[in-house]
Amino acid sequence: MKNISRRNFIKKTGLATAGTMAVPLFLKAFENRPFRDKKNQKKLIIIQFNGGNDGLNAVVPYTNDIYYKNRPSIAIPSTNVLKATDTLGFNPNLKILQSLYDDGSLSIINNIGYPDPDRSHFRSMDIWHTASNSNQFLSSGWLGRYLDNHQQRIAHQAIEIDDTLSLALKGKRNHGFAMSNPYQLHKTTNNKIIQTVRQHHHDHEHEEAVAYLYKTLSNTISSADYLFEKSKVYRSTETYPKGKLGKDFKQVAELIISGSDTQIYYLTIGGFDTHSNQVNQQNKLFKNYSEALAAFVRDLKKNDHWNDSLIMTFSEFGRRVAENGSKGTDHGKANNLYLMGGSIKKAGFYNQGPNLDQLDNGDLSFEIDFRRVYANILNDWLQTDSVSILQQSFRSLGIV
Repeated sequence: MKNISRRNFIKKTGLATAGTMAVPLFLKAFENRPFRDKKNQKKLIIIQFNGGNDGLNAVVPYTNDIYYKNRPSIAIPSTNVLKATDTLGFNPNLKILQSLYDDGSLSIINNIGYPDPDRSHFRSMDIWHTASNSNQFLSSGWLGRYLDNHQQRIAHQAIEIDDTLSLALKGKRNHGFAMSNPYQLHKTTNNKIIQTVRQHHHDHEHEEAVAYLYKTLSNTISSADYLFEKSKVYRSTETYPKGKLGKDFKQVAELIISGSDTQIYYLTIGGFDTHSNQVNQQNKLFKNYSEALAAFVRDLKKNDHWNDSLIMTFSEFGRRVAENGSKGTDHGKANNLYLMGGSIKKAGFYNQGPNLDQLDNGDLSFEIDFRRVYANILNDWLQTDSVSILQQSFRSLGIV
């Protein structure tokens, strides 16, 4: 063990995507702690629409002639729109948004983005993940810096339901925890080789590099054991849609309702880069999202966790107003964002819909900086100082 590198050790033990912290703490003491009721702990659930969702076909300006003129093939017919106001409504496959809108649990922010937007998927997502300026490059995410600032004691304080960890959850010292399935992770971390290695950590306590690896390993195993046990406390009887997304939402619901210490959950839905055949592709994605989210909301409500949960859905950018020649849309700029939960203070449409008379070179004009949403969440939901995390001061939206 003396000559093995940290990278090779992690690769060989299969823990490269386990969400380990940059400067981990030894978590042996957390393994056998008793069950604690976390019903009143606020939860943040983030859903990322990866690929640049077309917000105009999600929240539809169904009375606007410019919208229909620019989209002769892909516009949502006004007769199909789920009406919310005299001018705006929801895609017919987003029934959950209409339901939450009707009961005052949804806030829709239109024309959201950032100054000097970038049309690259990777760069724009980095900007959203790190909360940077468009000309600034940061290596840590906004939620990762939140974990840094709060001296994270558990690796699973923030979980991404995936095999890899997004930049948003990577801090300078602490990271979130990536996991696709509690059972599979528990099985991986409890094989004989890993357990044997773990038992010999005292032999290398004074070798800094190797001690790091043992602490990382113990941290991962402790969180894996904890999440596996929590996953057995509550088994949902709600009907979630089949497929990965339904399983992911169900898994998050079960962990929340079981009383898990986890505070932040992160899910990603891919497939929103709709350059061609947009209507069919987007409708399937919306329907799956809507059905999974509806089951998730029912689960939280009937188990008295709805008022303590905040759900944010976003995408890295919107699409062009005009459809292209392939019955799709190309990369755009401003978009819409959804905040949902039982404690929304400003429900409904936070601001007016997009002004299609005044486009930014064919794109929706940016009006509200997305970092104002982050500031609202950090200050008023996670109860922390947003300035120290966002590294700038942004006026809160007052939605939560």
